[in-house]
Amino acid sequence: MTRRHDIDALRAIAFSLLMLYHLAMLYVADWDWHLKSSHTTDALHLPMLFVNRWRMDLLFLISGMASAWMMRGIAPEEFMRLRMRRLLLPLGFGIAVVVPLQPYYQGVANGLVEPGFLQFLARYFTGYAWPANAFDGWQHGFTWNHLWYLAYLLAYTMMLGWLQPALSSRAGRRLRAAFVGLAGWRLLLYPAVPLIGYTLALQQFFPSTHDLIGDWYYHLVYFTMFLYGWWLASSDGIWVELARLRRVSLPAGLAVFALYYGLVETASDNPAFAAVAAIWVLRNFYIWLALAAILGWSKVLLDRPFGWLGFANEAVYPWYMLHQSVIVGLAFWVVPLGLGAVLEPLVMLFATIAICWLLHMGVIRRIGFLRACFGMRPLPPAAAVPAVALRAGD
Repeated sequence: MTRRHDIDALRAIAFSLLMLYHLAMLYVADWDWHLKSSHTTDALHLPMLFVNRWRMDLLFLISGMASAWMMRGIAPEEFMRLRMRRLLLPLGFGIAVVVPLQPYYQGVANGLVEPGFLQFLARYFTGYAWPANAFDGWQHGFTWNHLWYLAYLLAYTMMLGWLQPALSSRAGRRLRAAFVGLAGWRLLLYPAVPLIGYTLALQQFFPSTHDLIGDWYYHLVYFTMFLYGWWLASSDGIWVELARLRRVSLPAGLAVFALYYGLVETASDNPAFAAVAAIWVLRNFYIWLALAAILGWSKVLLDRPFGWLGFANEAVYPWYMLHQSVIVGLAFWVVPLGLGAVLEPLVMLFATIAICWLLHMGVIRRIGFLRACFGMRPLPPAAAVPAVALRAGD
């Protein structure tokens, strides 16, 4: 099978965008996050909302494609075993080792956790009753914070394996053929219809929790995107069509977003359900049009062996696991310095990159156990790890 360089590149870009998004959460006004800078601004609302609507859908879509390619040539049981090993250990290690910095610094900043990280850890996994709102997840005693994506991905991967008999049945093959056979305006509209149905039926009853249990609306949305990705990986024709439609999907997506944003900004404090439903419908059409445009343009522009892809493919998993704890920890120390509205975010950005790079290149990739804990493949026998970035294809 020919390597899809565009999907490799898109995966790296999508996770890089996620890291920038979390850094920007320090500075966007009126959006709650673990810590906030004193230099928040309303100017970030528009770009953050523009990205927020589809950023996680894109990650689950890419994960569905990756799962389909990994499943080729192996039994569903073997696929599930491999994915369990690749996802469960990093999730457990991340919860136990990487994430605790976030509730600690948030709790200390809120004045509801006493300073002293070791003292905090001694209570963290014991069911200790934290003060209300000490940190995100205080009700449960501990949290997985941004690593919820790994828990959801693990659940969807297991579900995909269990559903293989149904997906391989005549009805399952017909459903896949109907999806990959979409063309023209149907490809730009029809995949959004299930998302609209989920939203109108369930969103008001199941707000986002990221707790895996009871997050039924977002489970339907994200698993549908995961399944779309799995189907996309099975057909070359639909990629040709997405690339052909890219000059339509991009302006159409921008136009729908403009209309959606206008309705959001002008909505009353207590809008009628009809107004809310119109906003929801536009939001879901925007999500799919944005994804169609991203996939189409990526196929045209990114399907080549860039020199940075080898390093990026290796770095994505550990950088994803590290970045939010690094951002929160840095913010705890940097924000009180009063560096100003320009210097502070620059320091936060470059320090986050530097720390993730040093931990990845200097520590994680050199130690076999840590490679497994951060979702990286094992080192080849007697491999010498160079101190420079990998070449594409390494």
